[in-house]
Amino acid sequence: MAKKFKHSEITEKILGAAFEVHNTLGCGFLEKVYENALIEELRLRGVKVEAQKEIQVFYKNKKVGTYIADLVIEGKVIVGLKAVESISTVHMAQVLNYLKASGYEVGLILNFAKTKLEYQRFVW
Repeated sequence: MAKKFKHSEITEKILGAAFEVHNTLGCGFLEKVYENALIEELRLRGVKVEAQKEIQVFYKNKKVGTYIADLVIEGKVIVGLKAVESISTVHMAQVLNYLKASGYEVGLILNFAKTKLEYQRFVW
């Protein structure tokens, strides 16, 4: 029996849609093109997507800023979209900080810049 991870049913849907987008468009576009295509693909699959969602950041119960999540899926998973040579430690730290600040527990980075979709899953 395969081990199930937190929100794995959602992340499986996201990855399936991301692979479809990557297989259809290939690599070489800007992040915004992949974001728009992924939103469309997820909606076609009946998945709830919030694009460019503003999330407030607090420090000792005081709001100190906001950040904009590329996508929030089903109100549970943050997705960061990239079109870069490779996912860096800075990208990974960014997603972990987003999870910490937002209260969401699961995040994905999707990198569309390579000939094969690159992705990483994070849990906070």
